[in-house]
Amino acid sequence: MNFRSVANLNETIVRNLHKVPRDVALIVGIPRSGLLAANLLALHLNLPLADLDGFIEGRLLRSGSRLPSRSNKAPLEHYGRVLVLDDSLESGEAMSRARQRLAQAGADRQAIFATVYVSLPGRRKVDLYFEEIVGPRVFEWNFMHHSVLADSCVDIDGVLCVDPTDGQNDDGPCYERFLKEASPLWLPSAPVGALVTCRLEKYRFLTEQWLQRHGVQYRRLVMMDFPDQESRQAAGAHAAMKARAYISANAKLFIESSHRQAMEIARLARRPVLSVERHEMVYPSALSCLPTAMSRLPHVIRRRIRWFAQRLRRRLLHFDPPSPGRRLAERDT
Repeated sequence: MNFRSVANLNETIVRNLHKVPRDVALIVGIPRSGLLAANLLALHLNLPLADLDGFIEGRLLRSGSRLPSRSNKAPLEHYGRVLVLDDSLESGEAMSRARQRLAQAGADRQAIFATVYVSLPGRRKVDLYFEEIVGPRVFEWNFMHHSVLADSCVDIDGVLCVDPTDGQNDDGPCYERFLKEASPLWLPSAPVGALVTCRLEKYRFLTEQWLQRHGVQYRRLVMMDFPDQESRQAAGAHAAMKARAYISANAKLFIESSHRQAMEIARLARRPVLSVERHEMVYPSALSCLPTAMSRLPHVIRRRIRWFAQRLRRRLLHFDPPSPGRRLAERDT
């Protein structure tokens, strides 16, 4: 399962700026997620931006003070060469529709059709691409609206809704009020295979009520079967329970709120886990190779590595980068 975050998207665009012809005068984004990529590219190149419909109608998105001399309304031929951009291309349907619409408007002659991420078969459908990525794949900006949700396990607190505060997490009236009124975060627009949560079974009814109220569709709701919060905490089996549910469901992906638990679930289930806390995919292969490599080293070397890692971590936690003025003052002295 390949994952790309918004930060990855921006890094890929910056790394490939040199591929964009210098005579491109306008960036056109294919709605909807293509506008995210198009906006980033237009900002980096300091070029005007339009959505596909706006471009066909001769309208640009307003550029603010950075491009004061450009008109935001002009005939199509006024813009010269344009780059039509989507965030990704797999089947090529969205790009084909964009080509057809521009051809009908007579604006396709000077257009370059491009995408940031492309599948191997899709390379022939664009003039320019920035990175080839194999499937299955999911992006930060669509992970809760992707068809992969049907074959996924999804955490609730910290993903679908906010985490309870210490004051709300009393395993009593305050917690019940939280379950009824929890503010939503990422609500899925596609059905979810299994919701897997460390909430207790005794709160199933309140949880189902909240899910129904917010239109969350799912096949199964897996909860922890302990009498109270104290028993659950004493067992300390949060990640293990989620890993078992992941394996039992034979799912392709687990979406977890806690990065620490994501690492443990990936290690136990030996399957990828998307950490919402870090917006990164945790792969089991990356976790399994480190202990194995460390175990082969002599004890003295392992101890020195741990000591160095702890010292480096303390330094990073307390690092205060000097300001430019402070650096100049120190140099002068």
